[in-house]
Amino acid sequence: MDKQILINAIIEQLEKIHQVALSATQTAIDAATDDETVPEHKYDTLALEASYLAHGQALRVQECESDIQQYKRLPVRVFELIDNVKIGALVELIDEKDRRFLFFMGPCAGGVTVECQGKEVSLLTSKAPLGTALLGKQVGDEISLNIAGKQIWYELVHIS
Repeated sequence: MDKQILINAIIEQLEKIHQVALSATQTAIDAATDDETVPEHKYDTLALEASYLAHGQALRVQECESDIQQYKRLPVRVFELIDNVKIGALVELIDEKDRRFLFFMGPCAGGVTVECQGKEVSLLTSKAPLGTALLGKQVGDEISLNIAGKQIWYELVHIS
């Protein structure tokens, strides 16, 4: 898979998320400043709650903008089969049921999934348990995680 195309697809997906966040922020601002939310008595907190929501949405917009910039600045690294997993690596894992998964080790935006060249790629950060377990691994290494009391096993089968 061409990593530059993948990074462009990630940026495009993050820009869509950013647009949704912008829209939600504007909706929250409108609700906070609407004449209908003016407090009628000291226990009426609708306007205050709406302003907290607007503030939270504005922070989400800033986070989205930061995520986009981090991916725009991310260098495209080519990994060899003997390299260790680090930020910028596209890895393929196989589980105990022979299902294959593609993950891109990114600097942020973990959990986002993108479609690229007909394949689904999930973004993973070093903060996630799987991301932490993958860092420093090489092709052929096994990863075992205990998630919610269940043991999950993967083998790293490809890195690029």
